[in-house]
Amino acid sequence: MVDNTTRIKYRPATELVYIDNSDGKGPKDSYNAASMPIYQTATFKQSSSTQMGEYDYSRSGNPTRSHVENHLAKIMSAKRAFAVNSGMTALDVITRLVKAGEEIIAGNDLYGGTNRLLSFLATHNNVKTHHIDTTNSETIIPYLSEKTRLVLLETPTNPLMKIADIPRIAEIVHEQCPNALVVVDNTMMSPYLQRPLELGADIVYHSGTKYLSGHHDLMAGVVAVKDDAIGDKIYFTINATGVGLGPFDCWLLMRGVKTLAVRMDRQQANAIKIADFLQSHKFKVHYPGLKTHPQFELHAKMSSGPGAVLSFETGDVELSEKLVELTRLWGISVSFGCVNSLISMPCRMSHASIPAEVRAARAMPEDLIRLCVGIEDVDDLLEDLYNALTVSGALKLAN
Repeated sequence: MVDNTTRIKYRPATELVYIDNSDGKGPKDSYNAASMPIYQTATFKQSSSTQMGEYDYSRSGNPTRSHVENHLAKIMSAKRAFAVNSGMTALDVITRLVKAGEEIIAGNDLYGGTNRLLSFLATHNNVKTHHIDTTNSETIIPYLSEKTRLVLLETPTNPLMKIADIPRIAEIVHEQCPNALVVVDNTMMSPYLQRPLELGADIVYHSGTKYLSGHHDLMAGVVAVKDDAIGDKIYFTINATGVGLGPFDCWLLMRGVKTLAVRMDRQQANAIKIADFLQSHKFKVHYPGLKTHPQFELHAKMSSGPGAVLSFETGDVELSEKLVELTRLWGISVSFGCVNSLISMPCRMSHASIPAEVRAARAMPEDLIRLCVGIEDVDDLLEDLYNALTVSGALKLAN
C-alpha cells in the first residue's frame, strides 16, 4: 500500500515533469488545470482593508511565479528558489549580500558578463575580487580571510570548460571562513546533470535563458538556496528592486523545464560525437566528456554527464573567423542552451568585454571557437562542420 502523504523522490527526468502539490506548498488552482494558469495581473483584490491575502502586488509575489519557484526548488534540491528577469540579475542579487570592504574570490575563466559585474563592484562599491585558478582547490587558501564573503565558481567554466572541485572547495571555505558563502553558476550543466547544493554549495544560480528555457524565447534567471535566512535576504532584494520574473515568462520557463531532460540527452549525445570528431582530426578540444580532459574523472564524480557545450582551437584567429562564417546550420550567436546549434568566437563576442591583456593573462586563446550543440541530426551537424573546416583550411592546418 502506498502512503500518499510521503514525498517520493523520483529520478531527475521524472522530477522535471512531475508537479507535486501534496505537501501543501504553492498556489492552488480551483479548476485543477493541467498547466498552471498565467496570472497576468499587477494587483490582487483583498477582502479586507487590514488583512492582506497571500498575494497583493505582483512585484512581491504572483501565483504563476510561486508555482515555477516551488518546482525549481525541488529539482535543484533547494529550500527556496527565486525566478528573476535574467541570469545577470540573479548574480547581481547575490552580490548584494556583499558589503563595501568585503571580498569575493572567483575563477580566472569566467563568463564576460560576470567579469563585467565584478569589475563594477570593485570600482564603485569597494568590493575586491581575487581571480584564481579554481582547478586547483588549494590555491584558494591564501586568499581566504575574514573579509571573504563569496566564493564564486563556474564548473565547467565558460569557455575553456575547466572543472572546479565543488565539495573540496566548499569544505575548505566553510572550515576557514564560516561566514563565507560558496556560490556556483550551474548554467552550463543545468539541474538535470549537476546539483551543486548537494555537493556543498550554499547558493546556486542559472541563466534560465539557456537550458532551463531551451528555446531562446525567454530572458530569465534563477537563484536557489539551502538556508532560509539567506533566502530571506535574497527575497528582500528581489522585492525591493522589482526584478522578479513576470507571470508569462514564468509560464514559459515552467514549460521549458519540463522538456529539459529530452533536450539535454539529445544535445549531449550530439556533443560527444562532435567532440570525438574534432579530436580525431587533431584539434585541441575542451570538453569534459573526453577522457583526455585533465579533470574528466572529477567532473564525472560531480555530474551525470558532460553537457552540450565545447570549445576548440584552430591555431589561427583569421582562420577561426572564416570557419565560423562558413557554417550554415550553426548560427553565429552568443549564448547557449537552445535547441538550435550555435557557434561563436568568445574573445570576439561573449567575452569581448574582458580587456585583451586580461584575456592573455588568463590564457584564453583568441582563436578559440565555442560550439553550443543543439538537437539537430548529428550527421547534418558533422557534415556542415566538416565542410566549413575543409573550405576554411582549418582541417588541413590541424592535420
